[in-house]
Amino acid sequence: MACFAATLVVIILSGFINPSAAKTDTCDLYAAIGQSLSLPFVYEGLTTYHVLRWTHNSSIIFYRQQGRVSVGKSGDVSSTGSLSLKNLQPSSAGTYQANLLHPNGTFIKTWSSRLCLMDKVSKPKLTYSCDFKSSSVKLNCEVAKPQGWVFSWTLDDKTLPSESRQALSFSLAQLKGERSFTCSVENKVSKERSDTVRPSCKTPAPSQATQFCFKPSTIVAVLAGAVCLILVLLTMVIALCCCKKRNNAQMRTKGAGDLRMLSLNKQEPDSISPEYETMHPSEDSPPPSPEPSARECYKNVSQPEAQTENRLPQLPAEAEGLKPSPVPKPRMKSPQTQNI
Repeated sequence: MACFAATLVVIILSGFINPSAAKTDTCDLYAAIGQSLSLPFVYEGLTTYHVLRWTHNSSIIFYRQQGRVSVGKSGDVSSTGSLSLKNLQPSSAGTYQANLLHPNGTFIKTWSSRLCLMDKVSKPKLTYSCDFKSSSVKLNCEVAKPQGWVFSWTLDDKTLPSESRQALSFSLAQLKGERSFTCSVENKVSKERSDTVRPSCKTPAPSQATQFCFKPSTIVAVLAGAVCLILVLLTMVIALCCCKKRNNAQMRTKGAGDLRMLSLNKQEPDSISPEYETMHPSEDSPPPSPEPSARECYKNVSQPEAQTENRLPQLPAEAEGLKPSPVPKPRMKSPQTQNI
């Protein structure tokens, strides 16, 4: 009868406590999946005669009365009454409640808490990049699924209290000498730390593109345009040279012709011989009488009264006053002056 009364009291108390626990959505305890956890219920005077009851989301997971365990295993509860949970899974999350009573059913102590499960954080990887334009180095703490995780940084093994971001930036002036960095990431159930990184940012030699503040594509385009312009100029120069050479050849030919005509004009008055003048009379001299043709001479000779062996035929009076036309002689070419 006493056992029944004690059980009834525990059920009644559970009915009063569970609704209040269900109303709260906040987590009191956090644990990682696969981890073991001991629920922090402690009662120093616990004996085997006490009634101890553990529930998970209103389901009894452990019940011991007068030293006899009816639900669960005796090894799951410590000597102070705390419940040990092993290999936690997502289904292990929820509200856990412990009720402790005297053998006569008198209430001794109750405890309730909500457990939330989370994934363990992975080990972060610290990377850095040098930005010479802004004279700074950028540090990044790379992790998978960083939602809700907290970051922390150390510089030369000294924690930077004001830095909790995933990425940091330091000026190159602050990194003179060998400086070491580490980053840590943690959540409510685990914490991991990265390997130590010593950034080394050596200023590279300025390239030609950096000196002139031009992009490589712009320089290539300018060089291509310059080459095309040079080719066009060379083509124009060659064409002008060819035209000038042809004009000079024409001028030389024309000058040689003019000099030849000039030399001929100078030599013409001296080179005319008397025979040429006789052959070509001037306009003032009277034209020579035409020579009688061979037929007329034959007629004159055939006349009987004019033919005698010792007499010459008589010529007309008009022909007696004229001199016979000289026989033309071929013109002798005078040596021409050498063309200059």
